[in-house]
Amino acid sequence: MLPLLFRDPNKTKDGEIIVLAGDVGGTKTNLALYKMTKGKIIELKEGNYKSQKYQSITEITGDFLKDQPQPAACCIGVAGPVFDGKVKLTNLSWEMDSIEIAKKMELAKVYLINDLEATAYGLAMLSDEDLVTIHKGSDTPFGNAAIIAPGTGLGEAGLYFDGRIYYPFATEGGHCDFAARDQEDFELFEYLQKKFGHVSYERVICGPGISNIYQFLQEEKKLEEPAWITEKIKQGDAAAEISEHTEQSALCDKTMQLFIRFLAYESANLVLKMKATGGLFIGGGIAPQLIPLFKKYSFNPSFKDSGRMNHLLEKVTVSIILNPKTAMLGAAYYAAKA
Repeated sequence: MLPLLFRDPNKTKDGEIIVLAGDVGGTKTNLALYKMTKGKIIELKEGNYKSQKYQSITEITGDFLKDQPQPAACCIGVAGPVFDGKVKLTNLSWEMDSIEIAKKMELAKVYLINDLEATAYGLAMLSDEDLVTIHKGSDTPFGNAAIIAPGTGLGEAGLYFDGRIYYPFATEGGHCDFAARDQEDFELFEYLQKKFGHVSYERVICGPGISNIYQFLQEEKKLEEPAWITEKIKQGDAAAEISEHTEQSALCDKTMQLFIRFLAYESANLVLKMKATGGLFIGGGIAPQLIPLFKKYSFNPSFKDSGRMNHLLEKVTVSIILNPKTAMLGAAYYAAKA
């Protein structure tokens, strides 16, 4: 998809290599064993685990790698900022150290990178069928790119373009301050401030964020909740139930309208900060399930609502990543190229 290059092109491995890739989030941990050859990637095994049921990543990898070939390298995308190969996950009570993990797994090297950085590397492994364009920008996109990904939290990453190659880098932009634009937004801000103290965009643009907006509308704006919706939310995934019943419930409808609008605003913020004229990619598990809502709730007009910079935003193509394994593919790419 994008002409990515690892920091040292002379270290690229052209032969066959088996790598272990991981994607660790607050809700789930995904692992995959890949055999990578020249320009091809073959999945040997994959596994999905509920993160909260385990005490560490090595507990999961130990189970996953039973009776499997030993990987030559491992890269794990993690939901949190990585410093010197160490990370304390944002939405999970794990602390991970690449050196300790490497010792327990008996590997020469284990790489920990931010999960959105892994997603950025994964763009190099995608085809056109893995993307759907929701806003068509310039016919000849050129420049930096960016990724925003609502999931359990809100991830953001950038891709610096040097005129020939893209270089992914992590950010923690999802934790920047939420900005209210009208009276209702201010009321939502005050509601969340009382509840959480600091109010970031992650408080409104993620799965739990959908629930936060819903509760605000119910408790403060007094929108009625149908009894059958109450039961569905109690028994299932609250965010999923809310997003799936916008036609049957005014409360769900208003919730998702605000969610899409806030996602559009923060997407524009990210593009402007990165000058991401090369494109914006929306990742995570939520957006692919909501594609019809982007048009219904006017994502594009809200995205291009930044005053004097509207002309820049009009040039930016916005695409939703459909492939749920993008972060895994990116981690595999990184492990093979490191």
